[in-house]
Amino acid sequence: MLIAVPLMIVPFIFYNAVMLGSGLAAFSGVIMTVPMLSGAVWTMTLGDLVILSALVCLFFEMLKSTLSTRGSLMNHMLSMMVFVGFLVEFLLVRDAATQLFFSLMVIAFIDVVAGFTISNRAAGRDVSIGL
Repeated sequence: MLIAVPLMIVPFIFYNAVMLGSGLAAFSGVIMTVPMLSGAVWTMTLGDLVILSALVCLFFEMLKSTLSTRGSLMNHMLSMMVFVGFLVEFLLVRDAATQLFFSLMVIAFIDVVAGFTISNRAAGRDVSIGL
C-alpha cells in the first residue's frame, strides 16, 4: 500500500519544516554556484531545489497514475487532500503566501487533475468486452 502515499507530501513537509525552523530567508540561501562557459554564474537556491524536487515527485506521480491497482484510487484521494492542505495553508498562513509555495500548490493541482485524467484513460483501455 506504499504506492497509495502521494509523493507531493514530501515538498509540502519540507517547505513547512524549513519555514518553521529557519524561516523564509532560508529558501533564498545559495546551495551551489556553477561558473558557465559564457562567463555567467549559475546559482541554485534552496527554493529552486524544492521546486525541482516537486517536479521529480510529479513525474513519479504521473507514472503511478498509469497503474490500475487497488491503491491508485486511494492515491488520488490522498493527492486531493494534499492539494487541499496546500490551498488552506496558502490562504491562512502568512509565511505560506510566497511565490515558491504558490508554485508548489500549482504542481500539486496538476498532480490531482492529471492523475485523475490519466487513470480514467488507462482504465478505459483495460476494459475487456469478453468476445
